[in-house]
Amino acid sequence: MRATFVITPPGWGETLAVLQSVSLPEVSSDVRAQVVEVDGERVTVEFPSLEGETSAEQLLAACIAGEWADRGDFESCRLVEVEWPDGLPGPAFPAAHGVSVGAIVKPALGLSPRETAAVAAELAAGGAVLVKDDELQRSSPERVRAIHAAIPEHVLYAANVTGIDADAIVAAGARALMVNAFLAGLGSIGRLREYGLPLFVHRVGSAFLRRGGPVSVSAGVLVELTRLLGADYVQVGSFSPRVFDTDEEVREQVAAAQPATAVIGGGVGPENAAEQLAKAGTRDGVMLLLGSAAYAHRDGVRAGVAATVEAISA
Repeated sequence: MRATFVITPPGWGETLAVLQSVSLPEVSSDVRAQVVEVDGERVTVEFPSLEGETSAEQLLAACIAGEWADRGDFESCRLVEVEWPDGLPGPAFPAAHGVSVGAIVKPALGLSPRETAAVAAELAAGGAVLVKDDELQRSSPERVRAIHAAIPEHVLYAANVTGIDADAIVAAGARALMVNAFLAGLGSIGRLREYGLPLFVHRVGSAFLRRGGPVSVSAGVLVELTRLLGADYVQVGSFSPRVFDTDEEVREQVAAAQPATAVIGGGVGPENAAEQLAKAGTRDGVMLLLGSAAYAHRDGVRAGVAATVEAISA
């Protein structure tokens, strides 16, 4: 496994290699990480100990978010590229061809299972093929049963199981799951994958890694790891001022999500849906995720979803 960092000063790469493997500079070992290439401030480090590693926690500790990020003896260090080890599972439900539309149940908090089901029914009637809870709302078995009674079988409801035992949710008949993996721990992706259901991984919490000033990780690296650990739906930001991603970063994430579904969300609605796809540069394996913008439609949320479907079908 190799990882490329942009480091100021680049000579600090040797310190990083020691910290992330044997921790003592005088140690000679076949598991000691080594700097194998320096190109300006781009420093590539090889990690022999991570060859074939499939544990999310170990990959995080030894490369993504290890002791290197705690140090104060460099100016800046950004992880920008990783050659991942073999053996990571990837998505169990690869993206369907073409573009699809998903939608979030709003308001985020405060709806009873019956009220949630009524909203979900409107979203599905408008043409959403996936309905999910907001990242703030944990799901319940009652919520799962109520929503499934209200939506067609072909529509997935992704129940938010972050921080709770998913057994009861699955037993209630869940057809998909959602997790805030950067809060619950990226290892949660692999554990939830064992249920055999499509898995939507929300990116909330990842911004602290990406926007860390002198210490950060690139968007592409985080999306790749999310997908390789088993996510079937990976959020990638949007081409909207609502989110901090640059257009280039969103495109980087869309590419990194394949063959999982790249979910474009954040300020997406019928008015800008076609523009989102044009800027993405692809109409294959992409989902537009509607939130508040769909609810702002003058004729109601069903019309907001339907208008989005129509906008991307033209």
